[in-house]
Amino acid sequence: MSEKPITGEKRAFMTGNEVVAWAALAAGADIMYGYPITPQNEIMHYWTRQIPKYGRKFLQTEDELSAGFTTVGGVLAGLKAFTATAGPGNTLMQEPMSMAEMMRLPTVTIVQQRGGPSTATVIYSQQEVTLTTMGGNGEGLRIVYSPSNHQELFDYTVKAFNTAWKYRFPTFVLGDGYQAKMRESVTLYDPAEKGIEMVPAEKYVGKPGTPGVDREPGHYRNTYNTEEELFEVLQQHFADYEKMAPEVVEYDQQATEDADLVIVAHGVVFRGVRDAVKELRAAGLKVGYFRPITLRPFPAEQLKAVANKTKKLLIAESAQGQLARLVKDAIYGAGAEIVPMFRPGVGITTEQIVAKVKESL
Repeated sequence: MSEKPITGEKRAFMTGNEVVAWAALAAGADIMYGYPITPQNEIMHYWTRQIPKYGRKFLQTEDELSAGFTTVGGVLAGLKAFTATAGPGNTLMQEPMSMAEMMRLPTVTIVQQRGGPSTATVIYSQQEVTLTTMGGNGEGLRIVYSPSNHQELFDYTVKAFNTAWKYRFPTFVLGDGYQAKMRESVTLYDPAEKGIEMVPAEKYVGKPGTPGVDREPGHYRNTYNTEEELFEVLQQHFADYEKMAPEVVEYDQQATEDADLVIVAHGVVFRGVRDAVKELRAAGLKVGYFRPITLRPFPAEQLKAVANKTKKLLIAESAQGQLARLVKDAIYGAGAEIVPMFRPGVGITTEQIVAKVKESL
């Protein structure tokens, strides 16, 4: 490999898409497979601009299906491969990513959410939560991080490569059009210098030696002949996923101990929530927040404990209840009343959250 893309710490002011490209370089990604779609295009642009210096590669495919399947192929060949998409492209990505689930392949996908359904807007939403957490014809055997700022976009893109290769489940970083396009300060760093050990990639196919003689044969299938065979394979996947979940799950909560109302939000909406809680606490209102950072696996136990103590959960999201579905599933049987604040495809401001909380209390 050529020189390191980042040495020491570098403060920078850049777009979220540029941050993702630098994070992939820092994480040691070998190749990006992609197809253009707004608002993720610049991830491809910044990646291709940098890679000649660092001996990395890029392939533009004919569509998102192809971008997803070539990412799968790259991983099988032992490359740290990733792709990026949005909106209708994310819909197409679900077929290759279902294959990655079935074959336990550590693909990494960056999603910059845009308005939906269909083409809708190229701007922003949180309407790809259900699609990204539970997409395809499978059981959601995947990991989904929801960052809220540029520093987290960098940190969780680096982390996604490690999580994917350690546990062998497809991993997603669920950004959005706002984060993709806005500029913000970020600290870029080399993971090794921070003591983060990157999990090495390893070939699935083309290993040296004769299978069954010099080494265990590899057995990578996405097709099964009988119901019982599929059932048995899935039981093992579920067991692995459940064992992994407590190690991977991440969340943030504040001021929930005595709260009469707890706001639940993720991603960029959380920024408004954090400031709203400060303002409401300063005004003497007992309000806290709970923020899932992993939407899959979801911090269900932790949120249920909060829902058992508080009176109301205000769910704020730029979708019509996609986060709410995850929350309701997690807190089933808890006593808290759910107050919806659904604004599909539209941003949510601190002022709007403060007003909604005051109205609800």
